[in-house]
Amino acid sequence: MSPQTRQENWDTFWKSNEGSRFTRKSWSKIRITALLDQLLRPGMKVLDAGCGSGFFSAYFISRGCEVTTLDYSAEALELARKKTEGKCAAYLQENLLDPSFGTRHKGVFDLIFTDGLFEHFSEEDQQRILDNFRRAKKADGLVTTFVPNRYSWWELVRPLVMPGIHEVPFTPASIRYLHREMTLVKKGGLNVLPFALSPEKLLGSRLGMILYCFAQ
Repeated sequence: MSPQTRQENWDTFWKSNEGSRFTRKSWSKIRITALLDQLLRPGMKVLDAGCGSGFFSAYFISRGCEVTTLDYSAEALELARKKTEGKCAAYLQENLLDPSFGTRHKGVFDLIFTDGLFEHFSEEDQQRILDNFRRAKKADGLVTTFVPNRYSWWELVRPLVMPGIHEVPFTPASIRYLHREMTLVKKGGLNVLPFALSPEKLLGSRLGMILYCFAQ
């Protein structure tokens, strides 16, 4: 099986979006990092799986973590290398559907992070990726998953700004189901309206642009 969005589409996307809104600091990134700040400690081994522009890899490095950054796209990895100034422990161009990934990295990572990864794969392939993550994390390690919400306004405009990129957004029920064989630590949703105060507690878990799940 292969990712539903072809590698050349991802290469084209990242090559044409260097310096775009997808690579710069944004309200979504601010709110995601605020959640991650509660988990991180210096020296943690972190896998940024599906690193994209490398924004989060650079963030993890700034928090004193040892970061392995991974993507299917060579163009994304090149962006990540620039963003992190070559400071990651490793830059991996790999297909996370490869069943050997979890074996080769068995028990390595304290935290495995994804933002905008799982929605690009079929349900069957999502489970294969998560199985690899479960093997690659330490016994007490966390998998932190951020995905788009099916009920968000973003889903109306996304096809216009990300042509050629296949995506199936999640619901609160489907993200819980994906992690059904793990222990759920935290779940919720994030609104990403451009305001300092965003009503996550009232609307994020249902109508926020991003849903998240932390599982062990």
